[in-house]
Amino acid sequence: MKAVYLMLNQCSLSVTDKCLIAEVWCPTRDLVTLQQTPNESSLRSGAGVGTVVHRIPSRESPPTLIRTNRFTASFQGIVDAYGVGCYQEVNPAPYTIITFPFLFAVMFGDVGHGLLMFLFALAMVLGENRPSMKASQNEIWRTFFGGRYLLLLMGAFSIYTGFIYNECFSRATAIFPSGWSIRAMVNQSDWSSEFLAHHPVLTLDPNVTGVFLGPYPFGIDPIWSLAINHLSFLNSYKMKMSVILGILHMAFGVVLGVFNHIHFGQWHRLLLEFVPEVLFLGGLFGYLVFMIVYKWLAFSVASSAEAPSVLIHFINMFLFSQSPTNRPLYPHQVPVQTFLVVLALVSVPVLLLGTPLYLCSQHHRKRRLGRQQRKKTAFCWATEDSPSLNGAQEQEAWGAQEGQSHVGPTRTFSKFCGPFANACEFSYVPSFPPSCITAGEGRFWGRLVPMPPAELSEVLWVMVMRIGLGMSRELGMASLVLVPVFAAFAVLTVAILLVMEGLSAFLHALRLHWVEFQNKFYTGTGYKLSPFTFEVEQSAL
Repeated sequence: MKAVYLMLNQCSLSVTDKCLIAEVWCPTRDLVTLQQTPNESSLRSGAGVGTVVHRIPSRESPPTLIRTNRFTASFQGIVDAYGVGCYQEVNPAPYTIITFPFLFAVMFGDVGHGLLMFLFALAMVLGENRPSMKASQNEIWRTFFGGRYLLLLMGAFSIYTGFIYNECFSRATAIFPSGWSIRAMVNQSDWSSEFLAHHPVLTLDPNVTGVFLGPYPFGIDPIWSLAINHLSFLNSYKMKMSVILGILHMAFGVVLGVFNHIHFGQWHRLLLEFVPEVLFLGGLFGYLVFMIVYKWLAFSVASSAEAPSVLIHFINMFLFSQSPTNRPLYPHQVPVQTFLVVLALVSVPVLLLGTPLYLCSQHHRKRRLGRQQRKKTAFCWATEDSPSLNGAQEQEAWGAQEGQSHVGPTRTFSKFCGPFANACEFSYVPSFPPSCITAGEGRFWGRLVPMPPAELSEVLWVMVMRIGLGMSRELGMASLVLVPVFAAFAVLTVAILLVMEGLSAFLHALRLHWVEFQNKFYTGTGYKLSPFTFEVEQSAL
């Protein structure tokens, strides 16, 4: 009853004071339902006057309504945590369903850990209709239960990336035969007993015939887990992978901004923002991706010792220099790099000042046209022998237009700051070399290279399970020892790796999605539609 009176108090009286007028927002899809429901209520209540529904024009920005279900609610919540989208703005939630779990899995790739997360989420999904799960008042449980489908995809993607990294609780699995053969190295070398006694560490040379049999069918070859340069190999692999994924993720966000510009008719932003962003991103970091892929394709095992360093070339690119000890990747590389750097530097002023200057010119043009229109109107009044207006009367007569002229600079300043801040963020230089990847992609790179879950899992295996497995080989003693050892290993794995490291990877993926992807096309300055209802919302459960 209080809710009914609260809504009625927000209505306004008609001119005859005999009915109430309510102005509300309604989705177009539900407009027919809105028209039918009050009429049915009037007939049931026996009211003498029916309800009339009209569509009225409005210059206000409409609220945003995104219809969700159990599956998409958690992904839409990630987007809305950044900000509610403007009306008819591109919604990042459909793309978040894939990109967010994948970014998380890249930083959390492990078959064992991903399987545990997947099974935990699957249990919540299968039992989502049970009253005991919905009625729980534990805040942590409700958080996990609300994002059960998100956890399900995060676990599934982590299993996939874990197979690529070939890690299951930090242990490599030999699903397929290794592509490296020691027999060929032994047959073609002088590995005598004296040589092996003085050389405990040996190197497999893939350039020797028969040593490298072919690439591993899927993922990383398990023989790398035995190599002493295992970490160096994975660091190089994950570093290049993070750069490629980061650039593609950012480029996709920039491309999505085109749909916003076209839909809202902001054609100037295509020329003054999209084109400079593509030139800056593609000229610098698209070229970096090109060098990485070109080096993979151009150099074989036989010429790997002569392969140049991509990082040195990238640094020399900004210094406009060439290292004599670092051979070029391809002919005429220096002129191409010089042209790309100059092109990127030229695009920065356009990106920073193009849209603000355009908005300022449009604002001054509108003010000039307004003044000319007022002069014409005043001239017409004077020729009709109308009494002249003094300063106060003139200000009153043109109050609305003058008020708009006073408000205009404030609005223009806010529109100026938005593109300028976006341009500064896009071309921000946090370190050398210059990077539009900003701090977020740098953390992505840093998060991938050490791979904390894998390293911590390795520490737990070496310091806990391996000690327990090697304490006693007697059947009875081994069973007694392994029970508490495995219990400690399981508790530490869940508490440290699944919860703490999972939360850390989640926060990193969240920031990457907001700053490096969503920020390129999504303003998030709208407001949600709050429909009138007496039903108790279940917070997307």
